[in-house]
Amino acid sequence: MTFESEFDKLTWSEVKDSIYSKTSLDVVSALHKKEKRSLEDFKALISPAASEYLEEMAQLSHRITQKRFGKTLQMYIPLYLSNECQNICTYCGFSFDNKIPRRTLNDSEILKEVEVIKSLGYDHVLLVTGEANKTVGVSYLANAIKLIRPHFANISIEVQPLEEDEYKTLISLGVHSVLVYQETYNRDSYAAYHTKGKKSNFSYRIDTPERLGRAGAHKIGLGALIGLDDWRTDSFFTAMHLDYLEKYFWQTKYSVSFPRLRPAEGVEQPQKFMTDKELTQLICAYRIFDEEVELSISTRESPAFRDNIIKLGITSVSAGSKTNPGGYASAPESLEQFEIHDERSPKEIASMIQSKGYEAVWKDWDRSYLAV
Repeated sequence: MTFESEFDKLTWSEVKDSIYSKTSLDVVSALHKKEKRSLEDFKALISPAASEYLEEMAQLSHRITQKRFGKTLQMYIPLYLSNECQNICTYCGFSFDNKIPRRTLNDSEILKEVEVIKSLGYDHVLLVTGEANKTVGVSYLANAIKLIRPHFANISIEVQPLEEDEYKTLISLGVHSVLVYQETYNRDSYAAYHTKGKKSNFSYRIDTPERLGRAGAHKIGLGALIGLDDWRTDSFFTAMHLDYLEKYFWQTKYSVSFPRLRPAEGVEQPQKFMTDKELTQLICAYRIFDEEVELSISTRESPAFRDNIIKLGITSVSAGSKTNPGGYASAPESLEQFEIHDERSPKEIASMIQSKGYEAVWKDWDRSYLAV
């Protein structure tokens, strides 16, 4: 059995109809449950009916998060190594058909980026590339990881989906977490948005987290790109994916991110909009559904939204992010993958977190505990 085989038992339209048909009674039942909440409860919590219960959801999400994670927020920063990509994705600034200058960092440029990132206080870095196997394949990634491993306690990657043995190689070199987003779980929409390249293979992408689980990844990051299709339905399938993985790879940790589409040069704008209130509802729903999962919010979001959401379920935040290769030191003017919304410095974000009564953690919790 695979997740795709379970996924194929459901249809997009039936799930969507089920979510939108949830009632106030379903929401109240989900909120007051004493045992672990089900996927049907999650449907209720993300349904339109739950919007009237947002305050109660927020309070419950806050209590659960403090019980499990305390008053801490993990800080991380992305390091973009390359904007080269072989895929055509209609919403992405790195898309193959977007006629932009391409850049892949060499060893000295990577180390310059590392120097700046370390000066900001970070010990947790997320390596990001476009999906170009020949240019930024496993050998390039392995070399980059070897270069930066002495400088960081925690290395995460967000790159093209790889084979199980390739993940094993990178994990052996020091990769701690791997983020892989399905973008959308609607097969028809997925095909329309991903028209060329390896990423157009829906089945290969949806199987990636299982290859990661078999490879022994310490943590797997999931998410749907909000703006491609109905956010409620995509979020249900993301939660279903999470639930499946937690059962079969129970020793692995998991995180969920909430990337809303942002403007990017040369690409179309999002088709399905989501309000800040709806994103708050979704974050609280995930926390109530799964007390252990880590929830991350990036600099895609506005300063005001990020300031207010950190008490309601979020456990990790990025700050000072650049979404272009060499953006910190080597090539600050190169093309961004998408526009940053929160441009405050890491120091400013850490100060904001402290003002809320929380502590900014600059290195991975698990690694810190192991060092005690």
